[in-house]
Amino acid sequence: MPLWLDFLTTPMAAPETCGLRRLRYGWQALCLTLAASILAQGELRELVGRLAPAATGVLLAAAVMTTLLYLGAKHRADTAFLDMPRETE
Repeated sequence: MPLWLDFLTTPMAAPETCGLRRLRYGWQALCLTLAASILAQGELRELVGRLAPAATGVLLAAAVMTTLLYLGAKHRADTAFLDMPRETE
């Protein structure tokens, strides 16, 4: 079998579990909320005053932490999946 065909038939990532899916959706929601808070910084300052930049900073920290958690969990799942013994024909 040619090498390129072998790569096409080899799975390169683990199937997404429910936990990973929830983590990914949470990460996406945090990123969208962070983007909205940055775009609406003027309106937020009118509503909550000096607390607006701090709230955006908290969202940024949460998005960074969630990114690291997701990437670590995804890497562990992919490594475990690729290390599983495969049935060969």
